[in-house]
Amino acid sequence: MSITNAKKVALIDEHKQGDSDTGSPQVQIAVLTERINNLTQHMREHKHDFSTRRGLLGMVSKRNRLLRYVEKKDYVAYRDLIKTLGLRK
Repeated sequence: MSITNAKKVALIDEHKQGDSDTGSPQVQIAVLTERINNLTQHMREHKHDFSTRRGLLGMVSKRNRLLRYVEKKDYVAYRDLIKTLGLRK
């Protein structure tokens, strides 16, 4: 249900802005997207898991806030991130 450490490191390496970057909005959005995808699969199997649903909705909200921030600060980076992660076709 959660992402492995190796997958998280791979996502960070793919989306980092600098050598020691682990917390930029782009990295946070990529990690949240992976967690959201995993929880979405879980929710398809366990429709009545309401505590997971609440956590999933919180993650989606946080990702949307971070996406709006990136869109305001750097629109080109926002478009690249959306395309890379496969959000909003």
